[in-house]
Amino acid sequence: MISWWIILAIFMIFLIILYFASPLITPKALKLQSSHVLVTGGSSGIGKALAINVAKRGANITLLARNKSKLQEAKVEVEKHFLNKDSQSVICISVDISKDYEAVEKAVQQAEDKFGPVALLVNCAGTSMTGVFEEILPSEFKRMLDINYLGSVYVTRAVVPSMKKQQLGRIVFVSSQAGQLGLFGYTAYSASKFALRGLAEALQMELKPYHIRVTLAFPPDTDTPGYAEEQKSKPKETHLISEVAGLFSPHEVAKSIIEDSTHGKFFSYMGLDGYMLSCLTCGMSPVISMMDATQQVITSGIFRVISLFYLDYFDRIVQKCKLERENIKDDKKTS
Repeated sequence: MISWWIILAIFMIFLIILYFASPLITPKALKLQSSHVLVTGGSSGIGKALAINVAKRGANITLLARNKSKLQEAKVEVEKHFLNKDSQSVICISVDISKDYEAVEKAVQQAEDKFGPVALLVNCAGTSMTGVFEEILPSEFKRMLDINYLGSVYVTRAVVPSMKKQQLGRIVFVSSQAGQLGLFGYTAYSASKFALRGLAEALQMELKPYHIRVTLAFPPDTDTPGYAEEQKSKPKETHLISEVAGLFSPHEVAKSIIEDSTHGKFFSYMGLDGYMLSCLTCGMSPVISMMDATQQVITSGIFRVISLFYLDYFDRIVQKCKLERENIKDDKKTS
C-alpha cells in the first residue's frame, strides 16, 4: 500500500513542475514606458487612479470622459506623476462613449494621431445604480447597458484595428464583483457588468492569434465619488451584503488592474473574496498559467462549500429586512 508521504511527495513534485512550466505559456509583460494608454472614464475615481498609475510608468495618456472641467482637473493631477516630464504627455477628449460610435471612432483617431496606436486600452467608464427590481424604471436598464456595456464595445471596436496591425496590445474591461455574483438591488447594474464577461471571453479568442490580451477586472467596492453617490439610494439589504467585502482605495484597485493587464492575465481581482469568486466563476475562461489553472481545479469544490454559507447569510439578511418592513407597516396600521 502506497503511504500518504509518497502521495504527498508526488503531489509536491507535480506542483513544482507546474510552477516552473507556467512561465512557458505566460505572455511577455507589456512595457508601458513611451507607450500609448487610453483610459475611458479617466476624469475621476478608478479611471483617474489608473491614469496616475501608468503615468508613473512613463506612458503617454489619453483620457476620455464627458465632463470637460473634470477632465482638465484630472489632466493636471496626472501630470504631477510623470516619470519623465520632458517626454510624457496627456490629452483629454470629451466624448459620450455610449451614444455615437462615429464620435468615439473620431476621438480614438485623434488620440492615435497624437501618440500612435493604443498599446493599452482600459474601459473604465461606467455608472452604478441600486434599487428593488420593480421600482427601477425600464429606461434605467437600457441606460446601464448603454454606458457599462456598449460604451466599452464602441471604444474597443475603434481601437482593435490598429492593435491587430501592431500585433500587440492589452484591453481591459472593468466589470465588478457584481458582475460575478448577482446581489439584491443590482438587477440593472449586474446585468450590464455580466455582459462584459461574454464580450471579453469571445474577444480574447479572436485576438489571441494577434498577441493581444484581454483582462476582465472585478474590483470590489471602491472609495470613489460614484460609490459615495450610490450609498445615498442603496437599499438596506444591499448595504449590509456589500459590507462583507470591505472598501478599497482607487489606487489599490488601479495598481492591481495595471499589474494584471500588463502581464496578460484574463482575470484581475483583489482580496481573498475576490480570489474565491474568481476561482468559483472561472468556468471556461482563458488562463495564462498552469499554476493558476491547478489552483482553480483544486479550490473550486472547497470554495463552493464556503459560498453556500455566504449565500445563506445573504438570504437571512434579505429575510430579516423584509420582516422589519412588515413589522413597521403593522405598527403603523395599529397606531
